[in-house]
Amino acid sequence: MALAIGTRVGPYEVIAQIGAGGMGEVYRARDTKLNRDVALKILPEAFTLDGDRIARFHREAQVLAALNHPHIAAIYGFEDSGSTHALVLELVEGPTLADRIAKGPIQLDEALPIAKQLAEALEAAHEQGIIHRDLKPANIKLRDDGTVKVLDFGLAKAMEPLSAISPAPTSSPTLTMPAQIAGVVMILGTAAYMSPEQANGRPADKRSDVWAFGCVLYEVLSGTRAFPGDDLSETLAAVIKSEPDWNALPADIPANIRTLLRRCLLKEAQKRLPHIGLVRIELDEPPGDASISMRPATPKPLWKRAIPATIAAIVAAFGASVASWMRPAPPPAAVARFSYSLPDG
Repeated sequence: MALAIGTRVGPYEVIAQIGAGGMGEVYRARDTKLNRDVALKILPEAFTLDGDRIARFHREAQVLAALNHPHIAAIYGFEDSGSTHALVLELVEGPTLADRIAKGPIQLDEALPIAKQLAEALEAAHEQGIIHRDLKPANIKLRDDGTVKVLDFGLAKAMEPLSAISPAPTSSPTLTMPAQIAGVVMILGTAAYMSPEQANGRPADKRSDVWAFGCVLYEVLSGTRAFPGDDLSETLAAVIKSEPDWNALPADIPANIRTLLRRCLLKEAQKRLPHIGLVRIELDEPPGDASISMRPATPKPLWKRAIPATIAAIVAAFGASVASWMRPAPPPAAVARFSYSLPDG
């Protein structure tokens, strides 16, 4: 249920609704204590009926409060007001990356700084054991000064050992489909940006964020989604089985950026780039040929490998000959003379 303008949630007075989605409504609100505007994300009413879920929101908010990074929208707190539960978030002004992409592909000189800041934000979160799981252009804000801010870390998931992950994906708050019915597996995240493992209902880890980063960067550069579909089933099928249209990328995209995108969007998580830090390092390289860190190791042909060895052998033999020729001759051997008298007869 939407909140009316002027509604108070603790010390926060609702000014306007600024967004809505499967995870609830987002409002601009005035902090009457600190005299500043904040964003209030009101949790879905269905979640408020689950005490364990509310407790988990509290724990996640506490963990995410440690994410002090210039490219991550801050979480200020968790507010309870009667039956209303809200995350209190930093209010970030400016358009979303989705708004910017709607105007067309973004040129490389503008796209790379956005990608670098996004990678830095994800790396900082991963270092704290937090994965986003729902990274997409609509969750990325572009401020007027060029600063990128990643939103919606408030509903991210703390990394857990595989043995500790519940087999029921519905234990996560980041659901974008109706509630589980009769044991049907739920799908987490937003279809066009979720990794194949997420699309198959398996647990997400930081490699899922690497995949989503690749989807976002592809869309930034091409202006189109990496895995389009007319409906949910088509999109999920594309994620699981199809390849992006690599020809949709502008012809002037450098080789190392193309290689980076391919490595981020490998279907098998085990073959995908394992750390967003590797992405950040690659983005620090000047655009051009594939760097050493990203270039696959390709063995040289046998004849190319044999030539250096042959040259080395010839040089060594020539050197030995020269050394032998320049060595001084040994002194002549001494001659020993003696006489012997033969007996008569």
